[in-house]
Amino acid sequence: MQSLRFLLIILLLPALIACTTHHKLPSTAQFQLIKKTSVAGDGFWDYLTVDAETRTLYLSHGSEVVVLNADTHALLAKMSGKGVHGVTMVPDLKIGFITNGAANTVSVFDALTFEKTAEIPVGKNPDAAVYDPFTHQLFIFCADSDEATVIDPAGMKVVGTVALGGAPEAGVTDGKGHIYVNLEDKSEIVAFDAKTLKVLRHIALGPGEEPTGLAIDAKNGLLFSACHNQLMIVLDANTGKILANLPIGKGVDGLVFDADRQIAISSNGAGSLTVVQEISLTAFLVVQTVTTERGARTIALDTKTHHVFTATAQYGETPPPTAENPEPRPKIVPGTFKVLEYGA
Repeated sequence: MQSLRFLLIILLLPALIACTTHHKLPSTAQFQLIKKTSVAGDGFWDYLTVDAETRTLYLSHGSEVVVLNADTHALLAKMSGKGVHGVTMVPDLKIGFITNGAANTVSVFDALTFEKTAEIPVGKNPDAAVYDPFTHQLFIFCADSDEATVIDPAGMKVVGTVALGGAPEAGVTDGKGHIYVNLEDKSEIVAFDAKTLKVLRHIALGPGEEPTGLAIDAKNGLLFSACHNQLMIVLDANTGKILANLPIGKGVDGLVFDADRQIAISSNGAGSLTVVQEISLTAFLVVQTVTTERGARTIALDTKTHHVFTATAQYGETPPPTAENPEPRPKIVPGTFKVLEYGA
């Protein structure tokens, strides 16, 4: 009997080790609305950013950035901009950068006082950005010039550009010297070296089309790309191999990955969040679809509370198309902009 038990342990040992090192059951916690707060102003919005350490939430809102307390949603400050897309923090220096899509610049501000300290010209229509702690450089993704502008935050100056070969959307860093960014018009992810600025490869997203949101499980080398044809593509960052494609909601724009809970969450503009559990390095499962509100298409993760934030407003009539604006956006009902906080 003892020899039989010993044999069973030997046979099952690899599976037991695999289960304890990475495999996990889907999260049983369900996201729900924690708080909804009205925010003054009637412009359109884009990215949100949470500074988990200082408990600060940044909302892009047309010609300004609205700064809120991440816990209470109390208004802390407003910073002006021009066609603001988002805010990226550089924790080492206690500063932040605002991408001004309508001015082809980024604004630098003090993270403690919210006072602007510099304005740096970059490429055309700066949109998303990512700070890379490995090289201590900031990468600004310029949608209309198909490039990344590279900034030295300490010197507050441009130190290079990367020709990406397509229109960039969101980007991420693996913290080891590699940057990945979605190319929306090419349905690809481009990878480049953060030090040499050399493009390493273009990765086709297969069934995924028009990728916007991008997130990374840096520890396990996995990329999650949210695509407009209602798919989340999961792939190996090192090989580019597609590991899974999962159904998500319509109108996606944002995507985050919670490394502690091993979940990816997409924000879908039609009015939902899709929560995907990373069960193993090759197994992924949609574990929840959360009803939000129409227009809540971008998302930010608070790594301290594990809550997520999104923003939206009520829509009015859509103006008729013109030659100058063939795809007009619907009007925003004045006074209806708000931030939504969800937690599990």
